[in-house]
Amino acid sequence: MKLRALLAMPELRLEVVAGDDAELDRPIGWVVTTDLLSPGRYLRGRELVLTGLVWRSGPADSETFVRALVDAGVSGLAAGEFALGAVPDDLVAACRRHRLPLFKVPEDVAFATVTEEVVRHLSGARAADLTAVLDRHRRLVEGTGLGAVLDLVGRDLGMRCHVLAATGRLVAGPRLPGADAAALAGAFLRAPRLPTYAAGLDASVFPVGEGARCRAAGWFIACEGDFADWPAERRALTGELAAIVALERARLDDRLGAEGRRAQEIVTAAATGGGGLGHAGELERSGLAAGVPVVAVAASGRGGMGAGELRTVLAEILLEARPVVGLVDGEVVGLVPSPPRPDVAGTVEDALNALAPGFAGGGVAVGVSGTAEAPDLRGIVEEARQARRLAATRSSAVSVVRHDELATHVLLLAGVPDDVREMFRVRLLDPLNAYDEVHGADLVRTLETFLRHSGSWARTAEELHLHVNSVRYRIQRVQDLTGRDLSRLEDQVDFFLALRLGSERSS
Repeated sequence: MKLRALLAMPELRLEVVAGDDAELDRPIGWVVTTDLLSPGRYLRGRELVLTGLVWRSGPADSETFVRALVDAGVSGLAAGEFALGAVPDDLVAACRRHRLPLFKVPEDVAFATVTEEVVRHLSGARAADLTAVLDRHRRLVEGTGLGAVLDLVGRDLGMRCHVLAATGRLVAGPRLPGADAAALAGAFLRAPRLPTYAAGLDASVFPVGEGARCRAAGWFIACEGDFADWPAERRALTGELAAIVALERARLDDRLGAEGRRAQEIVTAAATGGGGLGHAGELERSGLAAGVPVVAVAASGRGGMGAGELRTVLAEILLEARPVVGLVDGEVVGLVPSPPRPDVAGTVEDALNALAPGFAGGGVAVGVSGTAEAPDLRGIVEEARQARRLAATRSSAVSVVRHDELATHVLLLAGVPDDVREMFRVRLLDPLNAYDEVHGADLVRTLETFLRHSGSWARTAEELHLHVNSVRYRIQRVQDLTGRDLSRLEDQVDFFLALRLGSERSS
């Protein structure tokens, strides 16, 4: 940026008091405000110096002040009129004598306004230069890591940037409080379009990679400030930065390397019971040392969630547990050493619920096995896959089924056609729902509580805060409306199953 560019900023209304055309071609490197008589030791050269003339006690001071600026290599001087009412002639003469360009700042224009406008233009120019640097880095120095690149952006532009996964995990950049990382991830996942501005954190969020359908599997960049206020050069800079991050992510993608191929071989061998799991060294390198308890996780996507993206999501969620993840017949299967995270199912479910806004309109069904010791893993892989099939029968965006559900009535219900299950539920519960809607009798809730307490009148009354006779009356009404006898075990089982089907339908 050159001094003459100041005259093209109408909001500043600066006036040239001293300096010819050649002198106005001097470059500006920064802006400094000072009222010291001899500020030379605080200057590095190429500054535009702003002064309110407080240093001036007499005409001789102008010579001292201007000489100090010239010796420091300053590019130009801008003086305000508010202290003395006008720019003194002795200062104008000293500037002309030393060929230092001098501008007059109107009384109603604050130095902060001048500084802000100049810095805005300087950062735009620096962004253009830095974009070229990052472009060369992208083309010539691929794969050297992101830390140095983010340091370069922060150092040159004073703009803090972070690279994060959709889970909120900090991939690269300065330390970030966990709550802020989670909030940025939420903004990334929920924004109608990207980039977006997270006002509460004063940060702009940019996607990494083009055309990604599923944000839950993505990375993003968060930079300080509102991108809508940035000059075009700074926006171009973030585009180059995103391209570098995308290259680094591709380099780190374990599916593309020997480790990923080995993980796929282990998962395939575990699922089929074939060879490939017998070598202790290979197991240990994969985090599945012989004798270590292992949990299997099987997952499938619906709608916009593809198998490759879901594999990435599952690996990211379980990253700290060092999972071995692969595909089996289009289904994602992960083998997780269990000691670091005993509640693998809870970890997966919580993380997937947080990521659900980024599923591209789809959903995820997950099955989680019990434990087995490596290398005997075929049984738990099949158990996880069976649980996943049961989860897929449910309509919620995130459905997680644990292995213990496979030994209950839920497994039997999952094998019944949908129309048959609906007919069964309607015949038993619709008369009760209709009665409750008209009379507010709360029959369905009373029935559910009664069955949960194994037919105990006293415990049902206690939970519902009713007299025992009121409970007896309601249960009798249930029997009258349905023609069933709740003293009979088979009728109790029918009502229990119907209520379970009703709860699944409402969820």
